[in-house]
Amino acid sequence: MKTFRFGRHAALAVIAAGALALTACGSDNATGTTPSNGSSASGAGVKGTLTGIGSSAQGAAMDAWKTAFAAANPGATVQYSPDGSGAGRKAIIDGSAQFAGSDAYLKDTELADAKAKCGPEGAIDVPVYISPIAIAFNLPDVKELKLDADTTAKIFRGKIAKWNDPAIAALNPGVTLPDLKVTPVNRSDDSGTTKNFTEYLSAVASTVWTDKADGVWPDSLKGENAKGTSGVVKTVTDTPGAVTYADDSAVSGKLGVAQIKVGESFVTISAEAAAKAVEVSKQADGRAANDLAIKLDRKTTEADTYPIVLVSYHVLCTTYDSKETADLVKAFENYVVSDEGQNAAADAAKSAPLSKSLQEKAKAAIATVKAKA
Repeated sequence: MKTFRFGRHAALAVIAAGALALTACGSDNATGTTPSNGSSASGAGVKGTLTGIGSSAQGAAMDAWKTAFAAANPGATVQYSPDGSGAGRKAIIDGSAQFAGSDAYLKDTELADAKAKCGPEGAIDVPVYISPIAIAFNLPDVKELKLDADTTAKIFRGKIAKWNDPAIAALNPGVTLPDLKVTPVNRSDDSGTTKNFTEYLSAVASTVWTDKADGVWPDSLKGENAKGTSGVVKTVTDTPGAVTYADDSAVSGKLGVAQIKVGESFVTISAEAAAKAVEVSKQADGRAANDLAIKLDRKTTEADTYPIVLVSYHVLCTTYDSKETADLVKAFENYVVSDEGQNAAADAAKSAPLSKSLQEKAKAAIATVKAKA
């Protein structure tokens, strides 16, 4: 397993004239030329419509990315439907989208299936967005709680019925907890956020969370559910006593958010703490050199590290039917992983910008995208 050091660099100011040009994209591609307006959003004359489907957690970042890219490229449009990570991966595999947004990297079976539409080299996972997953709750007069992995797992398995349960009280001395029913709310769709959350629970609270990590919530667990990040956040907002897991950018200021016990201390959710979790992680086994799927270390005990984190990807074909599409994909993705694109996402969605090392790896992966000969 190849080790990456993905350390976080502070978000840079939006790049002005003279910023980095797009990475060179190969002799069959015009997107390697210097942008005409000095912005990394400019695709040097690309045109057409790019369709993406996938992660709802990426929603705020995608809105910022597609707006800036379209403004810099009058002949180009990016469409994105936040239908969930599973829907996105399905769409790129069946050819109904040119890229997928996914909070979980492609499974081995999906890598194999992608070759039918994406060429003999299939599809690749390119990290574009790093964000913590909040455990968000709606409790009158309580905005902060401390939770450990076992207690969190018991809450979402329905083993803790009331918020004043002794297990929660023991972690929160001095906090007045209400005698209120706990209502866990999970995603109803195939979700990368669910995959990341259940991966954390199965790794750190395995004696309680006995189901395997999956993007689909276990059928055996009964509770409320809703589609997409916005759906679960709305349900919790409307339901006193409810609790869910969701991208932090979607719950900030709306709901209470838990601190998570890591080692012997409790860590407050933040982009910095999420990025640190990625820093100690490794490349997933059995991947091609330009597939940047990351195996996160959920069991880390390193200080100031928040392990309930998602690395969200854009899943790209390595081969597209036309040069126009390949050029457009490369131009847009190079903007997304640029300093300017990462800063836009950080401003819009509180995400942690990719480190310089990971940016360069992402650019190299994007450069391998090509059109059919």
